[in-house]
Amino acid sequence: MEIFIKAAQFFLSLSILVLLHEFGHFAFARLFNTRVEKFYIFFDAWFSVFKFKKGDTEYGMGWLPLGGYVKISGMIDESMDKEQMKQPPKPYEFRSKPAWQRLLIMTGGVLVNFILALVIYASVLFVWGEQYLPTENAKYGIMADSLALEMGLKSGDKIVSVDGEEVEQFFQIMPAIVLNNAKSIEVMRNGEPITIPVKEESVAKLIKNPSFISVRIPFIVGDFTDESLADEAGMQVGDNIVAINGNPVTYFDEFKMQLSGLKNQDILVTVSRDGEMKELELTVPETGLIGVYPKGELSDFFELEKIEYGFFEAIPAGINKGITTMSDYLKQFKLIFSPKTKAYESLGGFITIGSIFPGEWNWQAFWTMTAFLSIILAIMNILPIPALDGGHVMFLFYEIITGRKPGDKFMEYAQIAGMVLLLSLLLYANGNDVVKLFNR
Repeated sequence: MEIFIKAAQFFLSLSILVLLHEFGHFAFARLFNTRVEKFYIFFDAWFSVFKFKKGDTEYGMGWLPLGGYVKISGMIDESMDKEQMKQPPKPYEFRSKPAWQRLLIMTGGVLVNFILALVIYASVLFVWGEQYLPTENAKYGIMADSLALEMGLKSGDKIVSVDGEEVEQFFQIMPAIVLNNAKSIEVMRNGEPITIPVKEESVAKLIKNPSFISVRIPFIVGDFTDESLADEAGMQVGDNIVAINGNPVTYFDEFKMQLSGLKNQDILVTVSRDGEMKELELTVPETGLIGVYPKGELSDFFELEKIEYGFFEAIPAGINKGITTMSDYLKQFKLIFSPKTKAYESLGGFITIGSIFPGEWNWQAFWTMTAFLSIILAIMNILPIPALDGGHVMFLFYEIITGRKPGDKFMEYAQIAGMVLLLSLLLYANGNDVVKLFNR
């Protein structure tokens, strides 16, 4: 059921974004009296799910959810309609319009996607506000995984700053390290300030493991797995685990560490339940796991900050959030081309994107993710690659600067090359998804 909900959210989000992106091209084309022959959400290779014609335009929905397209008269695009280009230009065709109109038609989708993201962010802030965990309120410090330990961090460290700059929100620490190419992390450890250097080779590992640190929390039982040994032994939701074989345990990471050294052994787990201490006997299997999850609601352990926005306050806040998100994504995109970080190995396709959505329907998360994907779609489409909007813009600028249009034959070959490149990237990203599934 969880997979279905994630897939449904992803499909709905993608449908909204593709529809509005193509509407951006369509609206500017109609504004400048340019004929639009087709308006399709998703690709209709060989056949379409449905279609109908109104005026000069055929509207429809394809079966291949890799995007969508608007076929504009007199323009070499995905349709590769060569016959039309052999005819003399007509007043209603794209190629007959002045350069500034063609520029707006080509960038209309990107403009709509970016404006849409700002509108969504402003709306989300107005309706739900913004809630976050201040870094200073993470009173138990961090829970460090193997990568964090390798870097020199320890569970219980309280992060003070990154490169000397305070990070107000706890969950912005990791982006601050990776996206800003941080050189050091300043922490408080047992009341003493310590500086942890961030080595260049660590950044590549952080990209693949963004959850290298998490919030440290006391271990209160939140749930059990199916066929849980802890559940069978009599453990209950709400139990506070305080010791294993008499050795004190306060935090979840301490519990996991102690269990890992007690595989195939009988143990005595002490829990606090309704003010009473109870001892439970069980045997730790070879996996070192007994099938128990900690209580995970941050509000149960920490004081969260929440900012409420009025209508007019939400507008500039939404614009600022959109611009910040775009800036951060551009920094991430830059890392892909760095052979040192090997960020390209972490590229993901539809499975990766779909997995970002929550496993239960949450409108706040849905719209926040849709705004983020809208920014991604805008940036990806403006890249100077033939077959993308940015490729058409690149050739238009060439025309404006040189005073000559690229030849139709050249544009055909460029379009084919761009489509091959995009298909290759698509196969690579989704291939990474498949490999990750098998490596789990």
